[in-house]
Amino acid sequence: MYVEAVVNGKATKALVDTGATHNFVSEGEAKRLELQASKEGGWLKAVNSAAKPSHGVARGVIMHIGSWEGKVDFTVAPMDDFKMVLGMDFLQKVKAVPLPFLRSMAILEEEKPCMVPTVTEGTPKTPMLSAMQIKKGLKRKEVTYLTTLKEERDDGSEEPMPKEIEGVLDEFKDVMPPELPKRLPPRREEDHKIELEPGAKPPAMGPYRMAPPELEELRRQLKELLDAGFIQPSKAPYGAPVLFQKKHDGSLRMCIDYRALNKGEIFHEVRLEVGYYQVRIAEGDEPKTTCVTRYGSYEFLVMPFGLTNAPATFCTLMNKIFHPYLDKQNELYVKKEKCSFAKEEVSFLGHCIKDGKLMMDDSKVKAIQEWEPPTKVPQLRSFLGLVNYYRRFIKGYSARAAPLTDLLKKNKAWEWDERCQQAFENLKKAVTEEPVLALPDHTKVFRYTQMPQTSL
Repeated sequence: MYVEAVVNGKATKALVDTGATHNFVSEGEAKRLELQASKEGGWLKAVNSAAKPSHGVARGVIMHIGSWEGKVDFTVAPMDDFKMVLGMDFLQKVKAVPLPFLRSMAILEEEKPCMVPTVTEGTPKTPMLSAMQIKKGLKRKEVTYLTTLKEERDDGSEEPMPKEIEGVLDEFKDVMPPELPKRLPPRREEDHKIELEPGAKPPAMGPYRMAPPELEELRRQLKELLDAGFIQPSKAPYGAPVLFQKKHDGSLRMCIDYRALNKGEIFHEVRLEVGYYQVRIAEGDEPKTTCVTRYGSYEFLVMPFGLTNAPATFCTLMNKIFHPYLDKQNELYVKKEKCSFAKEEVSFLGHCIKDGKLMMDDSKVKAIQEWEPPTKVPQLRSFLGLVNYYRRFIKGYSARAAPLTDLLKKNKAWEWDERCQQAFENLKKAVTEEPVLALPDHTKVFRYTQMPQTSL
C-alpha cells in the first residue's frame, strides 16, 4: 500500500508499512529530495536480511499527503526495493489507519483529519498455485520446472557481538565444534527403541533411482557416516530406500524412507530434524534401520531421519537434560552458525518474539494483505489455512470466518456474495492491525471457559 506525497516541492511515493518501527528513506531518494541528514549512526534490523548500518536521520521533513501537512523524521537507510517507508512512528503520531479494503488511509489527527487514497506501484502479482494444483499437473505428466532464488547475505555487516557473549562462547567452544566428533555418542536411558507390532513382517524395498549428482553425494555421505562410525554394513532382512532433501543452504540432507517400517510401529508420526546423530539406537534394534543403496546395505548405530518416534525420543532427551540445566557431561554439541545470542528478538515458526510479546511474521502479514478474493474452493482453503495459523491474534476469529468456512462444507454450492466478501476483507483488516500477544505468565491465575460450536 503506497500513498502519494510531496516533499520539498517534489512528488514521491511512500510505502505504508505497519511492520516498520520507524520511517525510512533510501539514500538515492534522500539526495533527490534534497534532505539534510545528521550523522547519527545505528544498526537496522530487517526481516529477510542481515543487520545494516543506517546513514543518518533527516529530522523535521515537511511532508504533504493529501490535505495533510506536517513534519516527519526519516532514517536514511540502504534500501533496494523501496524509496520511502512510513512506519509505526508516523502512523501512531498522526493516528493513521490503513484501510486496504477501501484502498485508502484515514488520518485521524484531531487538527487535520482526512482520507488519503492509496496507489499501487503497478508491479505484477505473483501467481500462486496450491499443492493440490501442482499434484494434478504432475499426474497429467506435464513438463514441470522449479526455479528457486537463493538470497546471498553479506555476513560482514552483522551487528557486532557483545564482549560478554564472546567470552561465554569462548568458554563453551568445545560444545560448538565445526562438525560432530567422529565417535558414537554415549549410551543413555533415552536410546531410541523401535517397537514393532507382534508378527510385523520385516519391510524390504529396493533402492530409489538417483541422478548422477545425487549418487555422488550419496557415496560421499555414506563414507562420512562410515568413517564416523555412525553406520555399519548390514545383512539384516530389513531394507529402506534413501532419498535426499535440499537444505536452505542448497546442500542435500540424506533421509531414509522408513514409511513401510513406520506402519508397523505403535506410535503416531510427527517431525523434528535436529541433533539425531547424537542419539544411539537401542542395542539390538540396529538391524531394523537398514537402508539399501546402490553401494550396499547399511544399518544405523545412531538415530536417522525418518523414524516415526525419533522426535519423541529426542524431545525426551532434551527435556531431561535442559531441566534444570545443560551440562557438558551429556556430550551434546550445537552448531554455532545456526545459533543466535544476545538478540532482542527472534523469529520462530512464523512468529516474532520480543520483550515478552508474540507478534506475527511481517512477510506472512504482507502475503495476507495482498491476497486476491478467491474464486473457487481450493483458493479459499489456502487463504483460510494461512489466516487460521494466526487465529490466536484475531479476536472472534471463528465468528468472523464463519461465512467463508461455510463454503467449504461438503455439497455446498459456491456462491461468493457480499457477506463472504465482507468476511474476507474483515479477516485481512484484522491481520493488518497486527495485534500483539503477551506470553503467558504461569504464576498467574488462569480462567477456563467452555467452547461453543461457532465461536468463543
